[in-house]
Amino acid sequence: MVNSIRTRTLTYTALYVALGVLLPIAFHAVGLGKVFLPMHIPVFLAGILSGPVSGLITGVLAPLLSSLLTGMPPMMPPTAQAMVFELGVYGLLSGLLAQRLRLHPVAALVGGMAAGRIVYGFLAAFILPLFGFKPVPLMYPLTVSVVSSLPGLALQLVVVPVVVSMLRKAGRAEETIER
Repeated sequence: MVNSIRTRTLTYTALYVALGVLLPIAFHAVGLGKVFLPMHIPVFLAGILSGPVSGLITGVLAPLLSSLLTGMPPMMPPTAQAMVFELGVYGLLSGLLAQRLRLHPVAALVGGMAAGRIVYGFLAAFILPLFGFKPVPLMYPLTVSVVSSLPGLALQLVVVPVVVSMLRKAGRAEETIER
């Protein structure tokens, strides 16, 4: 039983990573990638449905693989590297909040979004300047960046809970919690 659960989680995680590469391609093809943040959706789904480890793995691998395969997000400036940390926190924390604390998917999303943005803010303000990049104001990811990505945040807050609910009703969501 435990091996089948692990195999299922691994399979779902691979699916989420693939979606994390494919969704941005579709959105960027029509010029909506930066507005709707499509890579974030599979990361949140991975965390909420398959747990914090799946969310973390998806959040780390999706931007790296997408960058290597499509050039988006770019490695220079180090957008992909920053997204690895931001999306990794999204997946990890949304998974912890949804599966371990049993919070509603919307609460898990908001918690994951806030924590990921804070991590991105610290990276942009303090780490990037160590490598010669212009520092970004610490509050940028929680202010200006949020305003510019409101359509994507709204999409996430609608799509992710709906998909989670539909999959749970259909019996397609994982029923186990990672330990």
